[in-house]
Amino acid sequence: MSIVLVGGMDRLGPHYIDEAKKYGCTLQIFNRANSKMTKKLQNADALVVFTNKVSHQARNEAMATAKRKGIPVYMYHSCGLCTLRECFKCLKPD
Repeated sequence: MSIVLVGGMDRLGPHYIDEAKKYGCTLQIFNRANSKMTKKLQNADALVVFTNKVSHQARNEAMATAKRKGIPVYMYHSCGLCTLRECFKCLKPD
């Protein structure tokens, strides 16, 4: 499963990726809007947005792309590893 994470803390990036691997997911992280984000998001199975640590531009671009492509969106206010872990449990129930 391919997941795009928009937002979060830069310093937690490697930990986010390690956590995704534990759940058998690939994770792409975008803390800021850039030209690659929209292209990468088009092939994603899900979009996760950490709303407390994201630029408005990145959030708006990601949400617009997800809506256009019918990609499910999961929004969380917190941006910790526990929050991401809970998200993966929702995406891939055991």
